[in-house]
Amino acid sequence: MRYSILSLARGALAGHRNWPRAWRDPSPKRRYDVVVIGGGGHGLATAFYLAREFGIRNVAVLEKGWIGSGNAGRNTTIIRSNYLLPGNIGFYELSMKLWERIEQDLNYNAMVSQRGVINLYHSDGQRDAFARRGNAMRINGIDAELLDLAALRKMLPFLNYDHARFPVMGGLLQRRGGTARHDAVVWGYARAADRLGVDIIQNCEVTGFVRENGRITGVETTRGEIGAAKVGMAVAGNSSRVAAMAGMKLPIESHVLQAFVSEAIKPLLPGVLTFGAGHFYVSQSDKGGLVFGGDIDGYNSYAQRGNMPVMEDVCEGGMAIMPMIGRVRLLRQWGGIMDMSMDGSPIIDRTPLDGLYLNAGWCYGGFKATPASGLVFAHLMARDETHPEARRFRLDRFRRGAMIDEKGQGAQPNLH
Repeated sequence: MRYSILSLARGALAGHRNWPRAWRDPSPKRRYDVVVIGGGGHGLATAFYLAREFGIRNVAVLEKGWIGSGNAGRNTTIIRSNYLLPGNIGFYELSMKLWERIEQDLNYNAMVSQRGVINLYHSDGQRDAFARRGNAMRINGIDAELLDLAALRKMLPFLNYDHARFPVMGGLLQRRGGTARHDAVVWGYARAADRLGVDIIQNCEVTGFVRENGRITGVETTRGEIGAAKVGMAVAGNSSRVAAMAGMKLPIESHVLQAFVSEAIKPLLPGVLTFGAGHFYVSQSDKGGLVFGGDIDGYNSYAQRGNMPVMEDVCEGGMAIMPMIGRVRLLRQWGGIMDMSMDGSPIIDRTPLDGLYLNAGWCYGGFKATPASGLVFAHLMARDETHPEARRFRLDRFRRGAMIDEKGQGAQPNLH
């Protein structure tokens, strides 16, 4: 069913009893043109763009749990393209443009809300760095505004301007940034890919790879062997574990990233806000809760849970700029497994194994990159050539010394 005002009216008049399934629950076929491992946002977006943009519809997405059970449902939903360096700036702007039309492309309400993203600065040096980033954004056709103290006070009068340990001096604003509903994005891509003929296979864990003459020709799963002309990995924090099944060691470490939601309060935050003297970012959900996060936990882990010291550190960051939230109760927290690359930027490339492709190393940037990641990964798998906006995300850049030295909060301690 295609959603529209008329279909919604018919469904309501029928007592919401006749809605069809959002997507099928097929059994896996023996062979596909493309198998994508990972049923999160990136894997589903890849399958959707393979079908829509490149006409490759004999595609399967394999998910070991249920759709959206991984990092796609464990993030703080922020979308933005306020980057500085070549490679990142064009890629994330491509993603932002796809976010701006995603609901029309998917025929699904992803609840994209372009409420703006403000990065606070607290010193003259930080102001100059933000001015440089804003200028780079504008040169590349991306909106950016450097706010002085008076403009910031007008937009955010509730911040601690008078007694803060790190004085709030202004901020860099991208008005087109904002948030999107994380699970709705996953459901939208799943439903749209299914309509184009993609098989979405849940509860199907990959346990190994099938090889013939040195080439990857399929995967072994808990639901049997599945053949494929090409296999793509988009498994986020499990990238190292899945790659190890193929005998590869990636320049990636897995860490837990916690996120938090407070009790519902009256409308307070007009958009997304980040603390410049620590690692804290926050927005307010449509239900009224403050959604916030900060640093990764400092140890390697594949567990979807964090620890108290990081929770305390994140809350301290919030208190530093908004002391009035100290009486707000924390409702819940969760952890996602981050695939932290060595320079904090992603990897989208062919692997040394013929037939196997890699989409990994997203660090903190995975959710906002979802549409562009899917498009450029689909381009790579369909044409066996790198998309222009992903040419700096090659796997061999670490060997070549061509790292993308932007604060993506990579796995190295000096990047935190």
